[in-house]
Amino acid sequence: MSESVYKIIEMVGSSPVSWEEAAQNAIKSAGLSLRDLRVAEVKTMDIVIEDGKGIVYRSKIKLSFKIVSE
Repeated sequence: MSESVYKIIEMVGSSPVSWEEAAQNAIKSAGLSLRDLRVAEVKTMDIVIEDGKGIVYRSKIKLSFKIVSE
């Protein structure tokens, strides 16, 4: 029987457009250096107000990826 091991990390993505895009940005960034991404779970969402002029959506996600095992 094959066994697998997964590592879980937390990341925060940001976007001026939406929480969804913020989460996608975090996943895309993780994909630049991690392989075999499996599951992303949104933990929290918030908005940063910058000098009363604009807002930035932020999504904190838990992201799992498979550790190579034989």
